[in-house]
Amino acid sequence: MTDEKLLVAQLKQADTQEQAFRNLMGLYKERLYWHIRKIVLSHDDADDVLQNTFIKVFKNIHSFNEKSKLYSWMYRIATNESITFINKKANKQNVDISELQYKMAESLEDDSFYTGDEIQLMLQKAIVTLPQKQQLVFNMKYFEEMKYTEISEILETSVGALKASYHHAVKKIENYIKTN
Repeated sequence: MTDEKLLVAQLKQADTQEQAFRNLMGLYKERLYWHIRKIVLSHDDADDVLQNTFIKVFKNIHSFNEKSKLYSWMYRIATNESITFINKKANKQNVDISELQYKMAESLEDDSFYTGDEIQLMLQKAIVTLPQKQQLVFNMKYFEEMKYTEISEILETSVGALKASYHHAVKKIENYIKTN
């Protein structure tokens, strides 16, 4: 039994679930946080979405069918929770998502948890101009250095489509940086 299969089995058993869940959080909390943070940008928002992600994982672990890796499944939940969060925030502010994301990128300079320099800030502003799918693919490939096969499992998209999305994203980011 692999470590992941053992962890899933422990997560699904009442007497081992609590400790297994602590182990799960220890293993994946930081990686999921940074994935979420790349989407929602703000530290406080990322913390909220991370918490919601772990609540969903805890509530739905019994329906996890183990056809994908546990981490891929959690990543998919984190991605969906992040997108849902941004959509709700945009609706509340009565603005469209791209406008909201641009405002969020602009406010990064005021975020005490943001440690990037001017170039990183410009890159973030360029990323938020991309369509949602291209943002996700770019962040996962560029920042998280994930393989296309891993991204394919998480986003449930073909490797070919992901390569095309990444290529288009890079071209758009290059153009943005050249013109700004």
